[in-house]
Amino acid sequence: MKKFLTGLMMFLGAANGAWAASVTNGGTAAIVLQVVEDGNRSEVAIDAGASETICPSGCFVTLPNGDRLGLEGGETVEIKDGSATVK
Repeated sequence: MKKFLTGLMMFLGAANGAWAASVTNGGTAAIVLQVVEDGNRSEVAIDAGASETICPSGCFVTLPNGDRLGLEGGETVEIKDGSATVK
């Protein structure tokens, strides 16, 4: 039973992460995103060339240039020069 529960928890954790949005900073400088998820506001800093996984249950993101994105989780976002490309 313990193995079953451990396997189930691992599966659920992997499935939950699979639906999160992946954000890559394609610029030459670090950026800070304003993220609102489930009514909670936070900041996510991403170094140049780095990626972060955010919004497993959807969120709103304010980009460095002031644009806002609504993400459901599962998107791939590249940010370069403050603008985003969503795939």
